[in-house]
Amino acid sequence: MVEDGESAPRARQRGGRTTEPPATSRESGEAGATSREPREPREAAGKSREGAGRGRAPREAAGRTREPREAAGRERDLRDRRSVERDDERVRRTPEPSRTSSRRTGKEEPGPRRRVTGGQGRGPVRESARRPRPVPAEPPKLANSSRRLRLGTVLALSLFTMIGIRLVVLQVGTSPAEVESLVKLREKRLSTVELPAARGAILDRSGAILANSVEARYIYADPENEKLREDVAGTAAKLSPLVGVPASELAENMQRKQSFGTWLRFRYLARGVDISVANKIKAMELPGIYTHSDERRDVPGRDLAANLIGFTSSDGHGLEGLEARYDDLLHGTDGKRVFETGKGNSLNIPITGGYELNTPAKPGSSLKLTIDRWVQYQAQQILDAEAKRNNATVAGAVILDVKTGEVLAQASYPYYNAAQPLKADASDRIDVPTSVVTDPGSSHKAFVLGAALQEGLITPESTQTVAPSIVRGGVPFNDGHPQKKGTKLTMAGVLAYSSNVGTILIGEKLGKEKLYEYQQKFGLGHATGEGMPAEAEGMLLAPKDWSGSAYGSVPIGHSVSATLVQMAAGYGAIANDGVYIQPHLIKSTVSGIDDKETPVAPSETHRVLDAKVASELRTMMEAVVEDNEGTGTKAQVQGYRVAGKTGTGKMVVDGQYTSHNASSFVGMAPAENPRYVIAISMDVAKGTGGEVAAPAFAQMMSYTLSHYFVPPSTTKPPTFKIHG
Repeated sequence: MVEDGESAPRARQRGGRTTEPPATSRESGEAGATSREPREPREAAGKSREGAGRGRAPREAAGRTREPREAAGRERDLRDRRSVERDDERVRRTPEPSRTSSRRTGKEEPGPRRRVTGGQGRGPVRESARRPRPVPAEPPKLANSSRRLRLGTVLALSLFTMIGIRLVVLQVGTSPAEVESLVKLREKRLSTVELPAARGAILDRSGAILANSVEARYIYADPENEKLREDVAGTAAKLSPLVGVPASELAENMQRKQSFGTWLRFRYLARGVDISVANKIKAMELPGIYTHSDERRDVPGRDLAANLIGFTSSDGHGLEGLEARYDDLLHGTDGKRVFETGKGNSLNIPITGGYELNTPAKPGSSLKLTIDRWVQYQAQQILDAEAKRNNATVAGAVILDVKTGEVLAQASYPYYNAAQPLKADASDRIDVPTSVVTDPGSSHKAFVLGAALQEGLITPESTQTVAPSIVRGGVPFNDGHPQKKGTKLTMAGVLAYSSNVGTILIGEKLGKEKLYEYQQKFGLGHATGEGMPAEAEGMLLAPKDWSGSAYGSVPIGHSVSATLVQMAAGYGAIANDGVYIQPHLIKSTVSGIDDKETPVAPSETHRVLDAKVASELRTMMEAVVEDNEGTGTKAQVQGYRVAGKTGTGKMVVDGQYTSHNASSFVGMAPAENPRYVIAISMDVAKGTGGEVAAPAFAQMMSYTLSHYFVPPSTTKPPTFKIHG
């Protein structure tokens, strides 16, 4: 030990040099005496070999010379040092270093000693032992930041290593059979609940609801529920009277079923159930039977525009009408909730901390129609009354805005209650104006005279020599208002009397190619694309297919078939100064997410007649209504000038003509500046268009003009000259 109580190795560890304390005068003298002994050179050589930096070497040399005399002193020093260390608890006790032998003498070297001053004995006087300076204890191992860092790094690396090994085992070491087994075990605990998307509404042009979805509930079963499997028949029998579904059908849907190798835990039992009924079912606490939020389609107007709107299935998808045509837009995207249930979980509820995936449903968009519910209602009421009065089998009506091509009303007879669609026959649910195809008959004559005017073949002042009948291709064509042979009729007279002979002769001047061209321009021969599904296209006879009799039948509206909406659109071109506008039922769409309204693309348009020609044709058509001898006098509207044309054809069913008459009237008002076109057709056993359809036209046009505050005509119709 050095003077400060530290051993030489510890002093070197702390960066200090190990030095011997200064010797006293007596020690100096003894050292001098010793240095004169013959061993001095050898000792000096030994000192240089041991190293100059070791402070212990001189003391060891001196100790060897004093060894015999100091044996007793060393023992005493050792006892004193132990006594002092026992008295001072702060002194750190360390074991004595083992004694080693000298390199030169082989003798045992004494360990470090404390010097004691003032001691008595045969040896030199030694310094008294000093109390060593207390050495603070080393901190605990974990309090060392370096140790903590190393330990944390080791733990982290160990953790990542274990994870990596596990992944390798799962991906490489696990067999496909084991993987499949794990997947099946997981899937068996997964339950899926459908989240139906909110279906968009169908609105009229003002935003009033024609059809929308209301809150309801659906009932479903978990076929994997053990208690349900024990009494499927009994559970089905209890549910049947509440949901209105046969017990046999319910029991079938409660049976276990696999899909893609997985046993289903969700099967619909009933959709659109009233909330009150669902609450009763929930209160019954039937095993494996559950309820969830759903929607039911509601039609506030019942039969209002039912043949247009159509209806949906129990699962919320459109089956007929606009509901079917725009199902993708209205339905939206269903969501689902997949969650993990515990083993034997009869409540079909997620377990805490288990797997769960929620895919929210995206609501569908709404359709805003061009239909005006008030005009639609009146059209249906009038059509229903007139169809019943005339014993019609079917009837239809279209009210068209001349300037925009918007369909304001589209009525069918018979109609049905869209809230209970399955109680009506399928034939009662069709939309007559777009589905029923008929020969337009004499209403087609306006297109022939319009084309002849446009081509310059006739003028409003032209006359046509007629006869009671004419033969073409061996087929006679008679006039409904027969005139003596050689009688001359004006162009207004040809229309007013609906002369077949006069129209056939004008058609021959036009030619079959030109007539076919203008038929297409007026919109015949192809669907209008107004928006209804499965719209009929009608049929035109191409010039190459004409027979001899076609020269007589085609101009007067036979050997031609068209829908009522096609005829309304064609007359719309005459009313709109010769410009054809594609009719349409959809005004805009309304997003189900942000309620943003997006107008539909503008309708396609093309010119058919010059504005002057269209005006001249309208004036000629007024003779049909205003002249006392005209065929359409029953279409007159008080206070307004009306232009139109009657028609009597045949309805086509499965490619065959019926024995009934397809009686029609298509007209516009006010004739001097038309705002609306109305087309009406009825299938009746007897009666012409002027007798059957014209009265219905007059009532509908009168209401429509007053509803939209159209001022009455300020001028009277001209006086028509019928005979030339």
